[in-house]
Amino acid sequence: MNFDYNEEQQLLADSVRRYLAKSYDFEARRKIVAGQGWSAEAWAQFAEMGLTGLPLSTEHGGFGGGAVDLMGVMEAFGEALVVEPYLPLVLAARLIERGASSAQKEALLPGVVEGRTKLALAHNEKGTRFALDAVRAAARRNDARWSIEGEKSAVLGAPSADRLVVSARREGAIGLFLVEVGKVDLQAYRTMDERLAADVVLRGAQAEPLDGDLASLEEATDFGTALICAEAVGAMKFACDSTLEYLKTRKQFGVPIGTFQALQHRIVDMFISLEQARSMACLAASKADAGGEPRSISAAKIKIADAARHVSQEAVQLHGGMGMSEELKMSHAFRRLTVLAREFGDADHHLARLAAL
Repeated sequence: MNFDYNEEQQLLADSVRRYLAKSYDFEARRKIVAGQGWSAEAWAQFAEMGLTGLPLSTEHGGFGGGAVDLMGVMEAFGEALVVEPYLPLVLAARLIERGASSAQKEALLPGVVEGRTKLALAHNEKGTRFALDAVRAAARRNDARWSIEGEKSAVLGAPSADRLVVSARREGAIGLFLVEVGKVDLQAYRTMDERLAADVVLRGAQAEPLDGDLASLEEATDFGTALICAEAVGAMKFACDSTLEYLKTRKQFGVPIGTFQALQHRIVDMFISLEQARSMACLAASKADAGGEPRSISAAKIKIADAARHVSQEAVQLHGGMGMSEELKMSHAFRRLTVLAREFGDADHHLARLAAL
């Protein structure tokens, strides 16, 4: 398998990294987090670079990119610890493009490509433990109109979104619906890794049906899992590079601590975990683009979750006490990797899924 990006993919990844290095460094990120939790300026720049249109087809003004095309973007986002809700937009837009009517697509997708319309996927409910079929929200039809009663929890990107793609049961089966954010109650908060999220309460919220079911959710979740793997690789790269630099500069007993063989072994193990995780992320992205292969994607997430735990914990320990300080980016990378290891299912969930397939 060829793990190298093609020329276009490499140019895009380099462009995103240059922008983030220049305009989205750690201090800029801290100001964004201390403010409203996302940057309209950064989002506009993402749209200008074509990122919001990258996963959409050319028919709707996008570029028809797949998971492999998005890998470089997600790695760069992971390295910079970007807090803007890009992945929720990608997944919701993917479900809309595959399940919306022509009129719905024409009304929404051009705005998504241009960065004017923000989307999020509202599926998780309390106590479901990653089970995609555990949906209690109910959709009811009154003549030609649909309404939804229920609650969704930990909806990433909901506070900044304009529309939500909501899962709900209709006539016993799981269906997908479009809901305007203004028609639901949001209880907004920040996640442990400082991203915007909300619990969503739907009290008879008016909804527009989409052509989608449990299989659609499973496909979108596997696609998102592949992208989460790439984002985690970016965060692990930052952790490894920063820890190596620290070992080269921090001195004890008159010499850099990186000269101590015990610490050399530990940093080497971190880089081995990173490279193994990168290989599995490539596998997951390629399988997602090939129509999805749940076994391979779950196997990748298991390895990514284990590597994220190993790299993040070792990075903090090798930095010593300062590795947990708010002022150091490392502690924020630790939080992001801890969350990514559990997003779309932790290692135990995917082990059970892998065994069942």
